[in-house]
Amino acid sequence: MEYRPLGTTGLTVSEIGYGAWGIGASQWVGAQEDESVAALHRAIELGVNFVDTARGYGESERIVGSVLRDHPDVHVATKVPPKNGVWPAPDGLHPDETFPGEHIRRSLERSLAASGLEAFDVLQFHVWSDEWVGRGDWLETITDLRQEGKIRFFGVSVNDYQPENALALVRSGTVDTVQVIHNAWHQQPEEHLLPACTEHGVGVIVRVALDEGGLTGRITAGSTFPAGDFRNTYFGGDRPAQVEQHVDALVRDLGIDTDDLADTALRYVLDQPAVSTVIAGMRTVRNVERNAATSDGRRLSPEQRAVVRRHRWERNFYQPADALP
Repeated sequence: MEYRPLGTTGLTVSEIGYGAWGIGASQWVGAQEDESVAALHRAIELGVNFVDTARGYGESERIVGSVLRDHPDVHVATKVPPKNGVWPAPDGLHPDETFPGEHIRRSLERSLAASGLEAFDVLQFHVWSDEWVGRGDWLETITDLRQEGKIRFFGVSVNDYQPENALALVRSGTVDTVQVIHNAWHQQPEEHLLPACTEHGVGVIVRVALDEGGLTGRITAGSTFPAGDFRNTYFGGDRPAQVEQHVDALVRDLGIDTDDLADTALRYVLDQPAVSTVIAGMRTVRNVERNAATSDGRRLSPEQRAVVRRHRWERNFYQPADALP
């Protein structure tokens, strides 16, 4: 496992982090707790030392805490949901509607109680709008929570497919990390956000690096998902067929087997020096071992990177308001 600095926090984190949304059985149907615990233990054995969870991820915080209380060397990040419960954050809201101080503190206390942890390394807002910079009492509350030793650092999870909607925050110097969607198809963060994070020493946590499974090669025109699973919306309509067509073209031009696509997609994101860690969702030991193996110090060739860049596929797609990013 290779490691990178998390911005200028002083923390060193594994290139492959553990995304713990799926293990909470909130909107990923089929998670089994014993399997999730085994996967998390295996990830730690393989050197993963960064885990990302959230108050809104069902039982995730409890499961994560049950394992990580015995591993104080593993860094844990969680998230505060917006008070109004709306994902992504629409324009025109005051931060008092989304992240008032009392709501932030109450959510954190619940997360600490659920996890059994004494503090979190990173506390993140689960949505963000740059309209909130310099407004509301959220920053005062974050400062207080740091002084009380309940959190070490502060971050935000950027609205889906809106990487420019955190530039003002990054430039303000009041944030330690940003979490953003970035993958072989969604390359927009490379234009402005990643350079800004490098300039201002902000750590970058990448989510959806495999497009919720689209970049694994396992989504085809005939793919179906269990009732209640958010992927029924994410891959709704003819999107599975579109994904299959784009995957077929990408693997053909790369000259690789479809089974090697996930590894290549992760390496593409890790080729960005601004990226601190990629939080891959890993509900099984098999997935943990596959993703952890990507962090071996090898990078894509310039020719491979050029091929991937030609397959950029930006979509104006947002998860519905009741689906967590």
